[in-house]
Amino acid sequence: MSASVIYNRADFIRGALLIALAAALWATTSIAAKFLFNSSSLQPLTLGLIRLSIAFPCFFVLMMWERRRLPATSRVRLTGKILIALAALGVFQAGYQGTYLVAVELTGAGIATLIALCVSPVLVALLAAPLLGERPGLVTWLALAVAIGGTVLLVAGDIETTGQVRVGGIVMALMAALVYAGFTLTSRHAAAGAPVFTTAFVCFFTGALVLLPIVALGGGFDDLASLEPWQWLLAVYIGLVPTCLGYLCFFAGMKTTPATTSSIIVTLEPLFVAAMAWALLGEALGAAGIAGAVILTLAVIVASRSAKA
Repeated sequence: MSASVIYNRADFIRGALLIALAAALWATTSIAAKFLFNSSSLQPLTLGLIRLSIAFPCFFVLMMWERRRLPATSRVRLTGKILIALAALGVFQAGYQGTYLVAVELTGAGIATLIALCVSPVLVALLAAPLLGERPGLVTWLALAVAIGGTVLLVAGDIETTGQVRVGGIVMALMAALVYAGFTLTSRHAAAGAPVFTTAFVCFFTGALVLLPIVALGGGFDDLASLEPWQWLLAVYIGLVPTCLGYLCFFAGMKTTPATTSSIIVTLEPLFVAAMAWALLGEALGAAGIAGAVILTLAVIVASRSAKA
């Protein structure tokens, strides 16, 4: 009996560490992107397309492995409704890549990630209520108020450290939060039940298809020839490591970690980004910004608990 308890505890710890590793890997996306934007004329949408184009073949391989691994009786039948939902996820993914990376370029890796990823769960908790025919509870409204206060403090800290109001970047980060909330709600209520790697493949493939004509018409391919080898390696890194490897770690960790625990661990991602942005990019949040980051993280935890109540 005790051996079983120790084994379960070991699985829980391993799962929690894998999710924390996924959060740390995801955090490097905006750091690497900011290095690319600072050292080249690469457009954010082009980088988003590169990321999706590198990731979806990897997820295709994982999808085929996933299908072979499951017995025929356990395979989920992909109906037209599910495929449409997965394609919708791809559109949301394309929108998120564009708005988030533009926010990183116009502001900084830390503030863009904190706003996009911490405001989004609060919007999910708020929007899920009317979409499901329910009224937002007191905890949801409290989380929203906390998130607004944290965002205001974060912006105040950004003004304090940069001496300017970067309105465009803040607006794009808020748009990224809204788009990601739409992604989460669609995934939760329309695409539920689809295998994880099938979902990832269709989502990233559709996202790449959506971004391709936009990048082509916007001249986004013009600057690719000027990228140096190390910059190409950085772009490939974003597609392979934080995207493919990060999701692999996350899905593996989810198997032995309760959803509530995993949702709290994932909130480490924006804090990882803020720490790395300060250490590697010299992005300081200021006293008000640090307070805002802590308050936004609390808002995420409150919203997560509200969603599971």
